[in-house]
Amino acid sequence: MIIDVASATGAKVSGPVPLPTRRKLYCVLRSPHVNKDSREHFEIRIHQRLIDIKDLSAQTLDRLMELDIPAGVDANVKLL
Repeated sequence: MIIDVASATGAKVSGPVPLPTRRKLYCVLRSPHVNKDSREHFEIRIHQRLIDIKDLSAQTLDRLMELDIPAGVDANVKLL
């Protein structure tokens, strides 16, 4: 989606570059009162990608800000 919008407006795109996956591990007791040795393990994996857009125009920036992003996906735009 982001690459299509940037390419359609004439910007140069490099990426997506996969960044290292962050893992968050949680250990939870199965029972609050007994069986302290019985535990459940849960894991959340966070996948990140880096997309570099060069030769950015005002039209490209406007179209990126209007882009509908699915739930659970976060996008950060940084101007350098």
